[in-house]
Amino acid sequence: MWRRRTYLLLLLVRVYFALSPSYIHPDENFQGPELFAGRLFSYPSLLTWEFTSENPIRSIFPLWLVYGLPMTLLKWLWAENGNGNPPPQLIYYVLRFTMFLLSLILEDWAIHELVPNPRRRRQAVVLVASSYVTWTYQTHTFSNSLETLLVLWSLVLIQRIVENKHRSSVFTCAFLSLVAVIGVFNRITFPAFIMIPALQLVPHFINKPFSFISLAFFGLLFSFFAVAIDTTFYTSPETFSGFISHPIITPLNNLLYNSDTSNLASHGLHARYQHFLVNLPLLLGPAYVVSIWSVLTKGATSPTFNLRNIRAYSAICGAAVISIFPHQEARFLMPCVPLLLTCFRPPRSRTFLAAWILFNCTLGALMGIYHQGGVVPAQVHIPALLAESVPPLETPGANRTVTVLWWKSYSPPLWLLGDDGSEFSIVTRDLKGIPRPEFHQEAIRAVPKCVADTNPFEFSHGVPKIKIDGDLTLLVAPRSNPYLDQFIVPDGGVDEAADTKRDLRLHKLWQYDRHINMDDFDPGDDGLIGALTQVFGRYGLAVWLVTRPC
Repeated sequence: MWRRRTYLLLLLVRVYFALSPSYIHPDENFQGPELFAGRLFSYPSLLTWEFTSENPIRSIFPLWLVYGLPMTLLKWLWAENGNGNPPPQLIYYVLRFTMFLLSLILEDWAIHELVPNPRRRRQAVVLVASSYVTWTYQTHTFSNSLETLLVLWSLVLIQRIVENKHRSSVFTCAFLSLVAVIGVFNRITFPAFIMIPALQLVPHFINKPFSFISLAFFGLLFSFFAVAIDTTFYTSPETFSGFISHPIITPLNNLLYNSDTSNLASHGLHARYQHFLVNLPLLLGPAYVVSIWSVLTKGATSPTFNLRNIRAYSAICGAAVISIFPHQEARFLMPCVPLLLTCFRPPRSRTFLAAWILFNCTLGALMGIYHQGGVVPAQVHIPALLAESVPPLETPGANRTVTVLWWKSYSPPLWLLGDDGSEFSIVTRDLKGIPRPEFHQEAIRAVPKCVADTNPFEFSHGVPKIKIDGDLTLLVAPRSNPYLDQFIVPDGGVDEAADTKRDLRLHKLWQYDRHINMDDFDPGDDGLIGALTQVFGRYGLAVWLVTRPC
């Protein structure tokens, strides 16, 4: 009974984190939602190099199934009301809720099938549901989140085929081929996780060759379909011969790209042991430490961690194979989390229970709420902020250009600005993490003209309005950067230091408190205490109006 109540509580926790606007990595926006929002709704969007290079490495086939299909259904439903396109914020939360449902249904269902012992099964479901990876990474729009579900269901289907001794399981083999094709076209790391479990199929194929024929035939058919979709998307061949002569095989392009160390160097190179010594402990916390200690002291017969099952083989083999590539991020190991946790039996220890709860609550709050948590709310709020703060121009039909500078944050998803047909033309400039002198020069160049008045605001019915005619410049940046302090004008708008040589003024328009920028954590320059104080003591993301004094 207590496990059922705990699971229901964790279900609410998972919903909360699924709808929290944290931002774990730019890929969760720019490798899916950004693409289809621009195509389906004509929202502003930026296609990254994965889609625009001569040899594109991202397949449209799995992306359409997970993101394009829900967005298309939402567009059709919204069109029934005759109100144009749905607001981008609604699309954002629909996609997040879709990922939550996929995780809840497919991940938990797969665990029920993969763990045969009823008691261990209930324990495994609660353990996976209590992991911060399930709350955060798995509910975000990552290709790794989809890969996790595909790996689990590949193991489920393999288990069903192997256990069915009396039939060929032709339909199950066809379904497995579809899952495998989606997995390969989604991420090239997918085969690393299923290569060992797939060996179980060899005796079955020998005894029942129709199973292998079904798997091979439908695998080739679905692969042809995926290549056709990608080729049509990227090249739009006019004839069938054009498609045959110049097909776009994105998994092959992806493999070739990631096999070149010089390409990976631009994303960051890591030691080969990064996954096992850093990333897995980061994902599993106390469970990883206890499992390693148990295996080292008691071997493969450890009662705490069961090494002798196909789930453990899948996770260990997958982690080992992708460790060959020197670019290693923790999210690449997301399929290992449910696989390893279902092999783990928590010790009856209050110390472990307290450590597990503390670890997941801390990492859950950091990655699920505060990590770059202001980027999405700020981008969504900017059009409304301009509508509230900027009075309309006197000239009918006139249009203001508003340049928005983003500094020291993750790249803002452009599609979240929407397209409301307002009088503002919003130009987003992502300055990333450029050095302070370069930022200063860029900010000065971005301000169209100087302002003699020290207070650029006037109040209308108690609401501050920007009284600057013409184009405007905004800055979105974390409050944790002390370099900006010298330019910030106190709340109220009046520059009390107008007689100084300040060449930029920052007037705060809006602030989002639940934002932590880990990129500013630099104990080398600031010392450990100074870095912690800067990042965690001055949390928040702010939007400032940028002016230049005359």
